[in-house]
Amino acid sequence: MYSITLWEFAALAAAAVLVGFSKTAVSGANTVSLAIFAAVLPARESTGVLLPVLIAGDVLAVLTYRRHAHWPTLWRLFPAVAAGVVLGTVFMMWADDAAVRTSIGAILLLMAAVTVWRRRRLDAPEVEETASRAGRVKARSYGVLGGFTTMVANAGGPVMSMYLLSAGFRKLGFLGTSAWFFLIVNSAKVPFSAGLGLINGRSLLLDAALVLFVVPGAFIGKVCVHRIDQRLFERLVIAATVVGGAQLLLR
Repeated sequence: MYSITLWEFAALAAAAVLVGFSKTAVSGANTVSLAIFAAVLPARESTGVLLPVLIAGDVLAVLTYRRHAHWPTLWRLFPAVAAGVVLGTVFMMWADDAAVRTSIGAILLLMAAVTVWRRRRLDAPEVEETASRAGRVKARSYGVLGGFTTMVANAGGPVMSMYLLSAGFRKLGFLGTSAWFFLIVNSAKVPFSAGLGLINGRSLLLDAALVLFVVPGAFIGKVCVHRIDQRLFERLVIAATVVGGAQLLLR
């Protein structure tokens, strides 16, 4: 497997716990996990190791919140996300680690700023807004960005978090829609990542050890989410996005 020390494996295990927590409690918090993986492993290869860990978290999130998904929103997003994944794959063919980090960090901070500005100007809109023409344009814009960022750095969570918050989703609807979205999208990314050489036998061996740590994280998140009120939930999601974006820019 990768030449990592015991302390480095412990850091990856802690990041895996955080993945489970983010999937069942505060979506977007796994950008911290992304930074840890990229710090311990080569940045490009770290995306291939992290992807199966994320999928394990997605499965647990779907089992927990599967009844709360808003499928009209999901169907509206998927075509744009597919286009973003293709763009991200092309980008990964030539971009170096510095270009990837700078691009994703800037996008995350921009999305957080736009969401905060919007929510200060207006009350939170209803989910039905996504059916309007403006809502469709917004869904396509966020969908392309989400597909791009999830392909190049597994960082689509904060982008989709900003979209779901701006669309007025409440806590359980947010988590249920996000859970199904990322299970489908992350699973669809596997052939692309394997084709780029990011997923291989060596990475899967490391994943086999790390996925065990996702389960306790998901359990902690499930327990904690009911103790977090809506306003605090939204602030935590935005804060996690800002932290993740800043980490990518400063590394």
